[in-house]
Amino acid sequence: MKTLDSLMKMVLSALFLALAYVMPFLTGQIPEIGSMLCPMHIPVLLCGFLCGGPWGLAVGFIAPLFRSFLTGGFPPFFPTAVCMAFELATYGAAAGFLHRMLPRKKAYIYITLVAAMLIGRVVWGIAMLVCMGIHGGAFTLGAFLAGAFTNAIPGIILQIVAIPILVMALERTNLFRQNE
Repeated sequence: MKTLDSLMKMVLSALFLALAYVMPFLTGQIPEIGSMLCPMHIPVLLCGFLCGGPWGLAVGFIAPLFRSFLTGGFPPFFPTAVCMAFELATYGAAAGFLHRMLPRKKAYIYITLVAAMLIGRVVWGIAMLVCMGIHGGAFTLGAFLAGAFTNAIPGIILQIVAIPILVMALERTNLFRQNE
Protein backbone atom coordinates (compact mmCIF):
# COMPACT_ATOMS: atom_id res chain seq x y z
CA MET A 1 0.00 0.00 0.00
CA LYS A 2 2.88 2.38 0.79
CA THR A 3 4.34 1.82 -2.70
CA LEU A 4 0.98 2.56 -4.34
CA ASP A 5 0.63 5.74 -2.26
CA SER A 6 4.14 6.88 -3.27
CA LEU A 7 3.43 6.11 -6.91
CA MET A 8 0.17 8.09 -6.74
CA LYS A 9 1.99 11.09 -5.23
CA MET A 10 4.70 10.89 -7.90
CA VAL A 11 2.13 10.83 -10.70
CA LEU A 12 0.14 13.68 -9.17
CA SER A 13 3.31 15.71 -8.66
CA ALA A 14 4.17 15.23 -12.33
CA LEU A 15 0.66 16.44 -13.19
CA PHE A 16 1.09 19.52 -10.97
CA LEU A 17 4.48 20.21 -12.58
CA ALA A 18 2.86 20.01 -16.03
CA LEU A 19 0.10 22.38 -14.89
CA ALA A 20 2.72 24.82 -13.57
CA TYR A 21 4.27 24.76 -17.04
CA VAL A 22 1.01 25.17 -18.99
CA MET A 23 -1.03 27.59 -16.86
CA PRO A 24 1.14 30.67 -17.58
CA PHE A 25 0.46 30.13 -21.31
CA LEU A 26 -3.27 30.43 -20.59
CA THR A 27 -3.09 33.49 -18.37
CA GLY A 28 -0.43 35.10 -20.57
CA GLN A 29 -3.13 35.69 -23.16
CA ILE A 30 -4.35 38.51 -20.93
CA PRO A 31 -1.16 40.63 -20.65
CA GLU A 32 -2.69 43.22 -18.32
CA ILE A 33 -3.29 40.70 -15.54
CA GLY A 34 -1.72 37.45 -16.76
CA SER A 35 1.38 37.45 -14.57
CA MET A 36 -0.54 39.10 -11.73
CA LEU A 37 -2.61 35.91 -11.42
CA CYS A 38 0.51 33.98 -10.30
CA PRO A 39 -0.44 30.92 -12.37
CA MET A 40 2.47 28.71 -11.30
CA HIS A 41 1.64 29.16 -7.62
CA ILE A 42 -1.69 27.31 -7.77
CA PRO A 43 -0.44 23.86 -8.86
CA VAL A 44 2.52 24.08 -6.47
CA LEU A 45 0.31 24.92 -3.50
CA LEU A 46 -2.11 22.15 -4.46
CA CYS A 47 0.79 19.71 -4.73
CA GLY A 48 1.92 20.61 -1.23
CA PHE A 49 -1.57 20.22 0.20
CA LEU A 50 -2.42 16.98 -1.58
CA CYS A 51 0.93 15.18 -1.96
CA GLY A 52 2.84 16.53 1.03
CA GLY A 53 5.68 18.88 1.81
CA PRO A 54 8.56 17.02 0.12
CA TRP A 55 6.64 16.69 -3.16
CA GLY A 56 5.44 20.31 -3.00
CA LEU A 57 9.01 21.47 -2.34
CA ALA A 58 10.36 19.51 -5.32
CA VAL A 59 7.66 20.63 -7.74
CA GLY A 60 7.92 24.22 -6.54
CA PHE A 61 11.68 24.34 -6.98
CA ILE A 62 11.71 22.66 -10.39
CA ALA A 63 8.70 24.42 -12.00
CA PRO A 64 10.09 27.93 -12.68
CA LEU A 65 13.56 26.66 -13.66
CA PHE A 66 12.06 24.02 -15.96
CA ARG A 67 9.74 26.57 -17.54
CA SER A 68 12.53 29.11 -18.00
CA PHE A 69 14.72 26.55 -19.79
CA LEU A 70 11.96 25.16 -22.00
CA THR A 71 10.49 28.50 -23.05
CA GLY A 72 13.79 30.21 -23.68
CA GLY A 73 13.59 32.56 -20.75
CA PHE A 74 10.04 33.02 -19.53
CA PRO A 75 10.38 33.67 -16.70
CA PRO A 76 13.89 35.04 -17.21
CA PHE A 77 16.33 32.66 -15.54
CA PHE A 78 18.28 35.14 -13.40
CA PRO A 79 17.09 36.47 -11.07
CA THR A 80 13.39 35.81 -11.69
CA ALA A 81 13.23 32.02 -12.13
CA VAL A 82 15.92 31.39 -9.53
CA CYS A 83 14.11 33.47 -6.90
CA MET A 84 10.75 31.98 -7.88
CA ALA A 85 12.25 28.50 -7.39
CA PHE A 86 12.95 29.27 -3.73
CA GLU A 87 9.58 30.99 -3.29
CA LEU A 88 7.54 28.18 -4.85
CA ALA A 89 9.56 25.47 -3.08
CA THR A 90 8.68 27.21 0.17
CA TYR A 91 4.99 27.39 -0.79
CA GLY A 92 4.85 23.68 -1.56
CA ALA A 93 6.83 22.60 1.50
CA ALA A 94 4.99 24.89 3.94
CA ALA A 95 1.55 23.97 2.58
CA GLY A 96 2.33 20.26 2.83
CA PHE A 97 3.93 20.30 6.27
CA LEU A 98 1.38 22.63 7.87
CA HIS A 99 -1.57 20.78 6.34
CA ARG A 100 -0.24 17.51 7.75
CA MET A 101 0.32 19.00 11.22
CA LEU A 102 -2.90 20.98 11.67
CA PRO A 103 -6.42 19.55 12.20
CA ARG A 104 -8.45 18.67 9.12
CA LYS A 105 -10.90 21.54 9.37
CA LYS A 106 -11.84 24.19 6.84
CA ALA A 107 -10.38 27.06 8.88
CA TYR A 108 -6.99 25.35 9.05
CA ILE A 109 -6.82 25.03 5.28
CA TYR A 110 -7.07 28.82 5.08
CA ILE A 111 -4.53 29.28 7.90
CA THR A 112 -2.12 26.90 6.15
CA LEU A 113 -2.60 28.63 2.81
CA VAL A 114 -2.06 32.15 4.14
CA ALA A 115 0.95 31.07 6.20
CA ALA A 116 2.53 29.31 3.21
CA MET A 117 1.91 32.36 1.01
CA LEU A 118 3.45 34.75 3.55
CA ILE A 119 6.48 32.57 4.27
CA GLY A 120 7.03 32.03 0.52
CA ARG A 121 6.90 35.74 -0.18
CA VAL A 122 9.46 36.44 2.56
CA VAL A 123 11.74 33.76 1.09
CA TRP A 124 11.28 35.34 -2.36
CA GLY A 125 12.27 38.73 -0.92
CA ILE A 126 15.40 37.28 0.68
CA ALA A 127 16.30 35.46 -2.54
CA MET A 128 15.81 38.66 -4.56
CA LEU A 129 17.94 40.62 -2.11
CA VAL A 130 20.76 38.07 -2.43
CA CYS A 131 20.47 37.74 -6.22
CA MET A 132 20.32 41.49 -6.78
CA GLY A 133 23.32 41.92 -4.48
CA ILE A 134 25.27 39.34 -6.49
CA HIS A 135 24.18 41.02 -9.71
CA GLY A 136 25.21 44.44 -8.42
CA GLY A 137 21.70 45.83 -8.15
CA ALA A 138 19.50 46.94 -5.31
CA PHE A 139 16.28 45.47 -3.97
CA THR A 140 14.35 47.96 -1.90
CA LEU A 141 11.50 47.51 0.54
CA GLY A 142 9.22 49.20 -2.01
CA ALA A 143 10.25 46.71 -4.69
CA PHE A 144 9.59 43.85 -2.27
CA LEU A 145 6.12 45.13 -1.32
CA ALA A 146 5.20 45.76 -4.96
CA GLY A 147 6.46 42.38 -6.18
CA ALA A 148 5.20 40.30 -3.28
CA PHE A 149 1.86 41.94 -2.60
CA THR A 150 0.67 44.96 -4.62
CA ASN A 151 1.24 43.50 -8.10
CA ALA A 152 0.06 40.06 -6.98
CA ILE A 153 -3.34 41.05 -5.52
CA PRO A 154 -5.39 39.29 -8.26
CA GLY A 155 -3.35 36.10 -7.78
CA ILE A 156 -3.61 36.28 -4.00
CA ILE A 157 -7.40 36.62 -4.22
CA LEU A 158 -7.63 33.77 -6.74
CA GLN A 159 -5.51 31.51 -4.52
CA ILE A 160 -7.48 32.32 -1.35
CA VAL A 161 -10.77 31.59 -3.14
CA ALA A 162 -9.85 28.60 -5.33
CA ILE A 163 -7.28 26.55 -3.43
CA PRO A 164 -9.31 25.75 -0.28
CA ILE A 165 -12.30 24.76 -2.43
CA LEU A 166 -10.13 22.50 -4.58
CA VAL A 167 -8.34 20.96 -1.58
CA MET A 168 -11.62 20.19 0.21
CA ALA A 169 -13.23 18.76 -2.93
CA LEU A 170 -10.23 16.62 -3.86
CA GLU A 171 -9.72 15.31 -0.33
CA ARG A 172 -13.36 14.17 -0.27
CA THR A 173 -12.58 11.80 -3.13
CA ASN A 174 -10.44 9.70 -0.75
CA LEU A 175 -7.70 9.57 -3.40
CA PHE A 176 -5.47 11.49 -1.05
CA ARG A 177 -4.30 9.63 2.03
CA GLN A 178 -2.67 12.77 3.37
CA ASN A 179 1.02 12.27 4.08
CA GLU A 180 0.76 8.92 5.83
